Amino acid sequence: MIIVLSPAKTLDYRTAPTVAEHTQAQFLDQSQLLIDRLRQLTPAELASRLKISDSLAMLNSTRHAEWQLPCTPENAKQAVLAFNGDVYEGLDASSLSLADLQFAQRHLRILSGLYGLLRPLDLMQPYRLEMGTRLSNPRGKDLYAFWGERIGEALAQALRAVAASALINLASEEYFKAVSRRSLPVPVIQPVFEDWS
Repeated sequence: MIIVLSPAKTLDYRTAPTVAEHTQAQFLDQSQLLIDRLRQLTPAELASRLKISDSLAMLNSTRHAEWQLPCTPENAKQAVLAFNGDVYEGLDASSLSLADLQFAQRHLRILSGLYGLLRPLDLMQPYRLEMGTRLSNPRGKDLYAFWGERIGEALAQALRAVAASALINLASEEYFKAVSRRSLPVPVIQPVFEDWS
């Protein structure tokens, strides 16, 4: 099986990675196109488009200016160690052994507005770009149009590579809308979480 997650808004680039092993994201050429588009926006336009504060808009404008290829351990961090939201705190990837992280590398994918699809050990530079952001681009009015079939096709390849019988969707609706279900060769299992307090 393959499990898909949403990214987290909170990032941790202060803590040193617990492993040196890393990989490169599959769609870095596409990420560069988005960065080039984002660099055209003023901080005020970023604040409006991303619905963030002026200070976060300034931070992300700086991130866009500094973003560069290649992703290296000097300018980036493994995705599963960089994301720091509730799901990632629960995953506690920094406590996992290298063998556990290599298992996750085969069976876990993170949907991303900027990177499309990330494996846990893919290096990523800090960013804030939610999948639902309306950002005009050569392919359309938003990131769903930008990514098109790419994410679904990449997931299909990953599913075939591990002979998966199902895809477990733990991503938000906003992010999973970027996945073309018709591309997937296996059923999608969508757990429903309820709070019975």
